[in-house]
Amino acid sequence: MANQDLTVTLKVDRFAVAQGDSVRLTAIPSQSVDELNRRKIRIVFFGPDNRRIHSAGTEATWKTGRTGKHNVRVELREATDGVEETVAQDSETVSVLSAEPAVVVTIDPRTAPEGTAVDLRAEPSFEDPKYYGIRVRWDTNNAGVVQPDPKDILRAAWDTTDLVPGSYRITAQLVDETGAVLTDAKGNPIEGEDTARIEFRPIAHGDTMPVTLRRSAVPQTRDQALWVAIRNRTKAIAFSGSGYKDFIDRVLCKRVTLRPGTPGGALLERELNELGTSVYGGGAYELLKTATQIFLLLECGVVIKPTGAFDTDELFKPDEETGRLGESVTLGEISDRLADYLGSTGRLPYIDRILRVAFPDEPLTGKVHCFGVLSSKVQSPCLLELIWSYWHEEGMLVQTLAAISRRFQNVRGPGERDPLAHLEIDPLRPLNNLLWGYIQDEQNRLTLRRRAYEYDHHYGLTLFGKAVPALRPADSRSKFLEGFHNLLHLCSVFYKEDNDTTVIADGFPLLNALKEVHLLLAQGAHNQFGDLPWTARAEMLIQEWLLARPEIRDFLQSRPMVPYKEGWMPQVDTMKTLQGWSDVTVSHFRDLGVYGEQILLTIRYGDWIDLNDEDSAKNWARYWRPEIQGYLHAYRAATGIDLTNSDTVDYMMPAVHLQKRLAAQRVR
Repeated sequence: MANQDLTVTLKVDRFAVAQGDSVRLTAIPSQSVDELNRRKIRIVFFGPDNRRIHSAGTEATWKTGRTGKHNVRVELREATDGVEETVAQDSETVSVLSAEPAVVVTIDPRTAPEGTAVDLRAEPSFEDPKYYGIRVRWDTNNAGVVQPDPKDILRAAWDTTDLVPGSYRITAQLVDETGAVLTDAKGNPIEGEDTARIEFRPIAHGDTMPVTLRRSAVPQTRDQALWVAIRNRTKAIAFSGSGYKDFIDRVLCKRVTLRPGTPGGALLERELNELGTSVYGGGAYELLKTATQIFLLLECGVVIKPTGAFDTDELFKPDEETGRLGESVTLGEISDRLADYLGSTGRLPYIDRILRVAFPDEPLTGKVHCFGVLSSKVQSPCLLELIWSYWHEEGMLVQTLAAISRRFQNVRGPGERDPLAHLEIDPLRPLNNLLWGYIQDEQNRLTLRRRAYEYDHHYGLTLFGKAVPALRPADSRSKFLEGFHNLLHLCSVFYKEDNDTTVIADGFPLLNALKEVHLLLAQGAHNQFGDLPWTARAEMLIQEWLLARPEIRDFLQSRPMVPYKEGWMPQVDTMKTLQGWSDVTVSHFRDLGVYGEQILLTIRYGDWIDLNDEDSAKNWARYWRPEIQGYLHAYRAATGIDLTNSDTVDYMMPAVHLQKRLAAQRVR
């Protein structure tokens, strides 16, 4: 029977293995397995000496025996009139080494002056590695240059020019013809190592010996004032430290009057008079909601203020900014620099660029119903970033209050026993009214689906969980995570170089990465960009304030010796324990949200696209080093992924890593 259209390819996972180890064989037929079954064609694997290998579908495992080079093959066999014939086949050659292969490294000379060509030789425990298709991969930890000998695969020359005197470890790994590292029967790499010592080269006539012990200076750049403003505004809208909690407590509890002319202040005063004493219905929550909106309005804009709304905690600390900027500054000086950066229009250069290119003929308007560009959006953009909400949601902030809200309505949680069975919010204290209004207002809050779609539109980030619906996004920022993580990785490389006072760190890779992320962020700034991050922030601030209430603390008692930065966080960690959610503390997710917001705001609103000066990138990396290093650490602590890894930068969705960690946690 003719089967010219039928072929099969044999794939082996390794071409050289230790004796007693196993090789995985995979058959890749040109037709599907279902089609082969329909035609009654079997997949059969053979080892050396035509011995059949037990298989499962398209895969088989060959347990190696004697040493040497052995042929393995796969055949497609078809039965016709009771006679089976081979209709297609393929084969590969696998080398089997001794049971305990090893390699010894010889360095000649072991002690040499800098600049010497050192001879390296690898001596395997078996003869004729070339016969087995084995090569040597040399590793000097990026010290010097290794040049393999073209005539002898076991030898190489190590150029030690410009090496700093000291000890260097030289490693030789055995690899097969594909470059895969060989392992012994226990899975350990087959390698050997030795140590060489490099000494000072004798000084010759005409040598130049430049020496520096101080980091190279970088000129100040105009955009540094914007970074100070971003730090100032993100601190102002934080939950604690003269931020949101302080504002709400003073306005709603102590009845502290807002300054005359405060946006929305008249509305708040009217609601305070009309609803402030209401103990029934949703009035208490409506008042909290209005106060939250006014708080965000009050702290919006590209400005630098010395204190919060009520002149309590300092938002601008000259000593901190002096350390970050590398020069002594005062509030007046940095405010003048910000005004110079904003120019005569008082707008961010990035916003001005957009207006010139995209809206050259449209007038500015302060009325939301009229034609033109909204002046409030271009003159005083609110420095909010949706990634803050994303990481707080991954930290289970929203889910915690959702569980409390369900129990408040007498809805049992999943499982036979409700972990919140003893939750009783007495009606004599204020939280009862607030939760009632919060639940009654559910139809006016953002849904999980809305937020999930916008996370994907902004950053290509998705949420995983039982409550997360299947999404069909029209526009996903699929390249953002790759660009952002690459930028963070380059920052870690830059910091290492910048710490070395004998090196002038290169800022151009950072500059190019900043431009890439800037463009990606700009592409996601559409449709819901202005309203959804604002609304999500207002809702989550309210959730944090409710969770920080004494009534919730009394029920969700946390570990008192654990230090938390904000009062709502202990309750979230306790809820995670009760519900069997992730055991990663919410502290890391909070840091990811806070630091991530600050980092992305500088990239989104900076005018990076027209810069070609590495000094701006260097200054940016140095100024934001605490936040970038904090983000890198928090990301590793939350997901288990180290973005500073020199081998590869991880671009996998963080939700995938969180799901894997949760699954591993539940297996224990």
